[in-house]
Amino acid sequence: MKLPSSVIYFSRHGETDWNVSERIQGQEDIDINARGKVQADRNGDMIKSLIGDGSGFDFVASPLRRTRETMERIRTRMGLDPHDYRTDARLKEVHFGDWQGFMIEDIAARTPELVDARARDKWNFVPPGAAAESYALLGVRVADWLSEVRQPTVCVTHGGCLRTIFQMVNGLDGHDAANMAITQDHILRLENGQLTWM
Repeated sequence: MKLPSSVIYFSRHGETDWNVSERIQGQEDIDINARGKVQADRNGDMIKSLIGDGSGFDFVASPLRRTRETMERIRTRMGLDPHDYRTDARLKEVHFGDWQGFMIEDIAARTPELVDARARDKWNFVPPGAAAESYALLGVRVADWLSEVRQPTVCVTHGGCLRTIFQMVNGLDGHDAANMAITQDHILRLENGQLTWM
């Protein structure tokens, strides 16, 4: 795919209690915790140091609460109206279907064959449930969003979406992309086809 010529600064949402307990979140609407608020504030300070008041930048977030609160805290730290940004559903986290809200060990106790299948091909595995997605399917909608970026952008999204960005931009093998650790307290810059953690 053709990458945007404009710079994009990505932030993952701040930490949630479900992140800490490793409960499968997906598109469940969970708030960030106290540590997540600190992370979001730090990312706001970092973005302000990089782009000042953000003049000329588009600000867009996933519509889930954890990404919206992160964006609002970022904009507050930049001295901007916290609510003056847009959301895009294509930036939502991968949908884990019937697995959302459960611990992986609980799922493994009930359906070990499915957990094994996911471990063998995490990129293409689709959990049970009508709305469930694989990372490969997630990548299709993230690529659709990315193809429409026309101006410098600040984007707050999810770990799964950023894994697909790494797969698209750096050509990572699906297995490596799906298993990447994505930090919540750094900014990821996409510029001239290069991804850099700030």
